Amino acid sequence: MNRIDACFSRLGQSGGKALIPFLTAGDPNLTATYDIVMAMEQGGADIIELGVPFSDPIADGPVIQRATERALASGTSLDGILDLVRKIRKSSELPVVLFSYYNPLLNRGLDRLAREASDAGVDGILASDLTVEEAEPYVEAMRAQDLRTIFLAAPTSSPDRIRRIARTSTGFLYAVSRTGVTGVQNELAPDLSRFLSLLRTHTETPIAVGFGISSPQQVEAVWAEANAAVVGSAIVALIESHTGNGALAPSVGDFVRWLRSGDS
Repeated sequence: MNRIDACFSRLGQSGGKALIPFLTAGDPNLTATYDIVMAMEQGGADIIELGVPFSDPIADGPVIQRATERALASGTSLDGILDLVRKIRKSSELPVVLFSYYNPLLNRGLDRLAREASDAGVDGILASDLTVEEAEPYVEAMRAQDLRTIFLAAPTSSPDRIRRIARTSTGFLYAVSRTGVTGVQNELAPDLSRFLSLLRTHTETPIAVGFGISSPQQVEAVWAEANAAVVGSAIVALIESHTGNGALAPSVGDFVRWLRSGDS
């Protein structure tokens, strides 16, 4: 069974919900990323989203934009990220999702990418700027290698697009909690519950909520409505503030533990 499916099946049997941390692969370098992923797993992460750095991160706020710049400056490439996943697989079965813009994926060649990602131990891929209406070749290539295809649904998505996204998303559906770019927010969008209820009428696939989540209280609020909470910018900001000291990975692991339990 795909590791993402197995994770949600296990959590569903126990009534649990998933915590999905995001970090930009290669920020500050791939060696550090490996240590951070291992620390996140120890902290209670259920699935990891590895951001593939791209030179034009139009959907991201300044925190992740800076992380992308640092990752690219450190020489991070898709080859290096796949090698990182292979290294993770030597000691962990934690599900891994590549979170990317479509350009690096298409440039690789979809069939080649799918084979190499599957062989490395990737479980799913999210192409953040690929519209579901144009995704058929991508979906076919990924599913041929048992990779889950995760799509974003936004509060501004039309009813027809929501239906298409719900039909096409496997592993989980990523619900964007608010309009705009990524970044920490003080509170969740007031219409989030209604949006998630609408999504649920179209799919039985697990729903994960992201964009702006940064505290245990927000995680708990998302878990009350959805199957998983995604935390990105808050973690990337923590990595930025701890880069250059030996406490980087342990600090991120402690933060993930805090997000899950609320204990400092």
